[in-house]
Amino acid sequence: MENNFNEYITFTVTAKDGTEVEMAVVDEFDFENKHYVVGAVIKDDTVCEDGLYIYKSVIEGEDFRVEKITREFEYKRIAEAYMEMENE
Repeated sequence: MENNFNEYITFTVTAKDGTEVEMAVVDEFDFENKHYVVGAVIKDDTVCEDGLYIYKSVIEGEDFRVEKITREFEYKRIAEAYMEMENE
């Protein structure tokens, strides 16, 4: 049996309860001249792709930071655009 290991770029976000959550970048895309990353929670060295989250990505030199999309209608619009891109 062959084991395949993927390396992911990771970032950390703060959950509503104040805990730090490590996420893996599983995809990225541009929409309306802004850059976004799709993140999945990492649990026990496993990327859980059953729940994906979209964050605005701000590139700073060779690094980046993520910003939560706080307006629900904006998040839905961006998520719909991402799903359409994935289905093309």
